[in-house]
Amino acid sequence: MIRLIFVVIFLLLYFILGLPVLGVLWLIGKRNKPAADIASLRIVQWAFKVILFLCGTKLTVIGEENVPKDQPVLYIANHQSYFDIVVSYSRCPGLTGYIAKDGLEKVPILSIWMKRLYCLFLNRQDIKEGMKTILKGIDQIKHGISMCIFPEGTRNDNPKELLPFKEGSFKLALKTGCPIIPIAMTNTPKIYEAQAPLLKKTHVVLHYGKPILPNELDADTKKHIGVYTKCVIEQMLEENEQYLETP
Repeated sequence: MIRLIFVVIFLLLYFILGLPVLGVLWLIGKRNKPAADIASLRIVQWAFKVILFLCGTKLTVIGEENVPKDQPVLYIANHQSYFDIVVSYSRCPGLTGYIAKDGLEKVPILSIWMKRLYCLFLNRQDIKEGMKTILKGIDQIKHGISMCIFPEGTRNDNPKELLPFKEGSFKLALKTGCPIIPIAMTNTPKIYEAQAPLLKKTHVVLHYGKPILPNELDADTKKHIGVYTKCVIEQMLEENEQYLETP
């Protein structure tokens, strides 16, 4: 219970004190947008790292050298927990927008921060609107901003067997040629969902796979790139078991 109280207090303070910070970032952005963007990224990453610390999360990171530092990428990750975003975003080396469900756009303050961080809101019920979101993501990658998407489309309770990947998610890479970085996260549900509303000290593994280069795939693999990437991440999840230990 004490962990939950600390996290709630921290979040309240962050959102309250974050309002003037947003104003300062807006002013900085008028003169130097890249500086404001990087400042926004680092501030949120700091907050996420504090939250993980307060939760007692031990994080083991595997394969971080596979993430290019000099070009935008498309992160493709499994999705089991709200903490998947906290864990993965805290390690992004550069500007990265996440594709989130459109309901989050209506959350005060949170949506402002998300927009500052180039996150996009996906309407899963409207195909036309969904395609517009994907096109925006493609444009952002072309302008040097990495994107992250959870192609299962929803949180999955099965830790090892992934839901089918939505092939449309991969248009972000297929239309830009950017590398796909597969991400396999293990144990994130044990931080919160497994014993909600309590928070539990947990050992989490964040595993980055080798870049998948769409333009170097054969025609058949490229046509079924979602299935291919899903298999890669499932293999990574199996490998993650060897890194787990009692925190």
